[in-house]
Amino acid sequence: MMIAIVKYNAGNIRSVKNALDRIGLESVITDDPEILSSAEKVIFPGVGEAGTAMNYLRERGLDEVIVSLKQPFLGICLGMQLMCSHSEEKDTKCLGIFKERVCKFPPKGIVPHMGWNDFIKAEGPLFDGIASSDNMYFVHSYYAEVGEDTVGETDYLVPFTSALQKDNFYGVQFHPEKSAGVGQKLLENFLKI
Repeated sequence: MMIAIVKYNAGNIRSVKNALDRIGLESVITDDPEILSSAEKVIFPGVGEAGTAMNYLRERGLDEVIVSLKQPFLGICLGMQLMCSHSEEKDTKCLGIFKERVCKFPPKGIVPHMGWNDFIKAEGPLFDGIASSDNMYFVHSYYAEVGEDTVGETDYLVPFTSALQKDNFYGVQFHPEKSAGVGQKLLENFLKI
C-alpha cells in the first residue's frame, strides 16, 4: 500500500511516519502533487500555524490537489483544521472541504487544551472498536465548531469537533500517533477504509 504524508512546512510529520512504521507500513513524506494523487491513502498531519501552512500549500498548488483527491484522506490536528472553511488563526481562508469554522478557545481556562480526553460522540469507520470513553491525546489552542460533518465530539471549555468526515475526507483534532494503542487502532481503521 502506498501511503503519502503531506509535507507542508509544519511539525509532527516524523511522528506520523514513525507510527506507520510501527504498524509495518511504508510511507513517503512529500509535497509532490503527482505522488499525492497516485497514493492509495494520504495523511495530512500537522503542528503549526494556519496562515503559514496554507501559504505553503498555495505556493505549491497543493491546495487544489488536496481538494481534488478521491482516495481516503486523513487530516490530523492542524491538518484537520486546514480542511475546514476558515480559521480565526491569522484570519486564514482554509481548504473548505468541511463547512465548519475553526475558532480560538475562550480565555476562561487553560489554553492550549493539552492532554488526554474522551468523547461525547464517536461515530463512523474511524471509531470501529473504539469506545467514547477511550482517551486520545490533544494539543491545540484552536478548535473546529460542531457542525454537519462532525462525527466525533469532545468537551473542553466548550463542546468542539474532535473528528470530521465527508465523502473520502476524514479529520481528527487529536494525535492518534501519540495516543498509544487506541490511536494505533484508529490509524489501522483508516488504513482499512
